[in-house]
Amino acid sequence: MNEEKEMSFLGHIGELRSHLVRSILAIVILAVIVGFNINWVMDHIFFGPTRNDFLTFRIVNHYSRALTGNDSFILPAQFSVQQKQLFQQFNVMMAVSIFSGLVLAFPYIVWEIWKFISPALMPNEKKNSIFYINAIWMLFMTGVLTGYFLILPFAINFGLLFKVSDNIVQLFDLSDYTTLFLQVTMGMGVVFLFPIAVYILTSIGILTPQFLRTYRRHAIVLIMVVAAIITPADVLSMMAAALPLVLLYEISVIMSNVIYKKMQKKNQNKDITKL
Repeated sequence: MNEEKEMSFLGHIGELRSHLVRSILAIVILAVIVGFNINWVMDHIFFGPTRNDFLTFRIVNHYSRALTGNDSFILPAQFSVQQKQLFQQFNVMMAVSIFSGLVLAFPYIVWEIWKFISPALMPNEKKNSIFYINAIWMLFMTGVLTGYFLILPFAINFGLLFKVSDNIVQLFDLSDYTTLFLQVTMGMGVVFLFPIAVYILTSIGILTPQFLRTYRRHAIVLIMVVAAIITPADVLSMMAAALPLVLLYEISVIMSNVIYKKMQKKNQNKDITKL
């Protein structure tokens, strides 16, 4: 009996390893594809938020001209980035390629995780889990896009236009910009998974909607702290990050309430059945 359990455990470990290997392989393949197109990725995506023709700036300026007759955001024509270390460009290429591979492969990684846990689920649980599995990668992608199109442009605009003296020449370090780019986009992708954490904790009975409502003010303070960590020090980009996170928190409260009521109803039905 112990030998059968041990073989079963080792079988699960082997299966998990297969899923992890396929996930890592997907990341590597997509990272290599991005690496072979790194010039286009860097010029059009990586440095996209530093140009006036970036989508966010064009949309904001379109409505700004309609309301005030002037553009709200006008960036310098030249965004000068300097390389301070010998292999800095190579390191940035590797970081951007791996990050891009992870983001692009994330839906597949989530699917591999679901394939691993799905055999242990009941048919009804498996049917319901498909929605939440899709919600995971959709929330992550939404967070990454929010960071890229909403927070990053405002942070760059503030960093470029804020001056304490005209005698200072703006020369930006490549690693510093890379850190800002990855910190904002990946950070927003991760924190957008908060509703999934709420769902799991509520489902196993650790979290309740009453707890989320009681500590709403504390949560908002924590959200502001997280937003300040993800974004640079300016208030505009911090608020741009905090607002969607507060909205996610309110959605999580509603979701937790729905799940909690379903669990209570299920427990009541079980008690009635026992009687």
